[in-house]
Amino acid sequence: MKDKAFPRAACAIAGAATFGIGLCEGHSALEMTARAGLLALEDAGLGLADVDGLFTCLPEDLLGGLAVAEYLGVKARFVDNNRTGGSSFLNHLMTACFMISAGYMDTALICYGSNQRSAAGRLVSALRGSVYEAPHGARMPIGGYALAASRHMHDYGTTRKQLGAVALAARAWARLNPEAFRREPLDMQEYLAARMVSSPLGALDCCLVTDGAAAVVVTALDRACDLRKKPVAVLGAGAETTHKEIAAMPDLCVTGAKLSGRRAYAAAGYGPADMDMVQLYDAFTINTILFLEDLGFCPKGEGGRFVQDGAIAPGGALPVNTNGGGLSCVHPGMYGLFTLVEAVRQIRGEAGERQLAAADLALCHGNGGVLSSQTSVILGSMDTV
Repeated sequence: MKDKAFPRAACAIAGAATFGIGLCEGHSALEMTARAGLLALEDAGLGLADVDGLFTCLPEDLLGGLAVAEYLGVKARFVDNNRTGGSSFLNHLMTACFMISAGYMDTALICYGSNQRSAAGRLVSALRGSVYEAPHGARMPIGGYALAASRHMHDYGTTRKQLGAVALAARAWARLNPEAFRREPLDMQEYLAARMVSSPLGALDCCLVTDGAAAVVVTALDRACDLRKKPVAVLGAGAETTHKEIAAMPDLCVTGAKLSGRRAYAAAGYGPADMDMVQLYDAFTINTILFLEDLGFCPKGEGGRFVQDGAIAPGGALPVNTNGGGLSCVHPGMYGLFTLVEAVRQIRGEAGERQLAAADLALCHGNGGVLSSQTSVILGSMDTV
């Protein structure tokens, strides 16, 4: 099937914000989502009356889109509550861009929040072992990612120290980010000594359990140029779904990012070598290795060796997850929207101590389920349009 063309640079992110990262006691997920949305609109210089498209999903509310619309008083022409896990919000961005470029709506608000840490104090996940996996006692979702990590180690010789290099790089970025939840130093000895959770993944291979909310405002590029902040163009996007249960994954070492990335690059007119940064969904350390391979930054099987000497850490050749990622900055159940916010801040030059010298092109990547749903988005400054 021929890929349908994504509307290159038809739209831009005009506003971006986060709220309540870490521990945000006394706020519901709905309240946090709304606060992030209002902050993103303020960032763009727009108001609720400008919003005619609303995209969201709340952690434990199947009708969260309706709840957010009611809470904010938004009379939207379109509300999307589509949920594919951590890739949801990049999928929302794709849908919004198609609808804005078609002239159906003018301004889309994409928002999400979770009080997962303060309300529950544990990972809240709808992922459970299937009829194939549950009898074997697999913990999900970590059991699925551990299975992929084990296979990658078997096939390519990937080591625990190479997985550890991902965790150490994330922490090094987080130490430059005052908003990050975990900012204390981390070394390889501490990483290796952490308790095992699902072999070969230990506690420091796993994403955080935090509160947090994020939002972005999307509108037509020409309109965004007249708003408060520098627009960040949506140059390309692509998605691919391969399975739901890990037992049905066609190849444990190859994700749908191989195709989602290819589609995003084709739409944007740029390739891996052009990217100044990568913001990807690092729910577990193996994610970063798999996605860097599948998105074309290194050959298949070379991800462990690619990251082992600090290539993705501050000062490395390829900045990855410059806010600290889901491993050290924030992970409130679903992290995908935070990849977009961090890329916007970097491209605008608003990232403070972690600001990159070259920050014109960013690849953002969302992952949902157990390596099930993959969505890639390429964002760029006006110089890249």
